[in-house]
Amino acid sequence: MKSSTIPSLRVTPEFRRDAESVLREGESLSAFVEESLRQHIERRRTQQEFVARGLAAREAAKSSGQYASKAEVMRSLCSILDEQRSKR
Repeated sequence: MKSSTIPSLRVTPEFRRDAESVLREGESLSAFVEESLRQHIERRRTQQEFVARGLAAREAAKSSGQYASKAEVMRSLCSILDEQRSKR
């Protein structure tokens, strides 16, 4: 499979300086942009999956007629958070 390029991006000189100012030693601006794009793609996929799970849960609740109260949800979330904190 042949590689391809991402379209070039026009930015202000100040924006370019800002980007260059956070580069790590030996890191190129191209590598930084590529990594940033990869991370953003992953974040978007995660968000899409989250929304899909939420919509599926909504449909399951509608079908079954079983809903959790806000208090039940908050207790469950707090329990998960407490459990994760205790692992540290």
